[in-house]
Amino acid sequence: MATLIDSSVLIAAERGDLDLDDVIARYAEEDVAISAITASELLHGVHRAKTAAQRHRRQAFVEGLLAQLPVIAFDVTVARIHASLWANLAKRGTVVGERDLMIGATAVATDYSIATRDERSFPKIPGLRVQRL
Repeated sequence: MATLIDSSVLIAAERGDLDLDDVIARYAEEDVAISAITASELLHGVHRAKTAAQRHRRQAFVEGLLAQLPVIAFDVTVARIHASLWANLAKRGTVVGERDLMIGATAVATDYSIATRDERSFPKIPGLRVQRL
């Protein structure tokens, strides 16, 4: 089995609400990665830091994470899955945030489950295995 770690888990770890080493150790027997969209969300947080100290702390956290975990690209295979999920959800009138749907599509396309603290968006995505942390 393989797990994609969502931004919500990583942001909680960066804030000290979760221990990232414990989260990664939980999945020691399987492949663990993040999506390129998650990487972008974390880097966005670096750029939006309110102080130089906060920016430095976030940058160190993100760069350490990017050095430690593989990043799965949003490629054309993921784009095809994303488009299909998006169309099917729209037909049903189900709303999922744009970036969450892209992250979810990455997990579905690569047959990864997703580890998240988000209880709203990811359970709405068909075919996505969700692990709540």
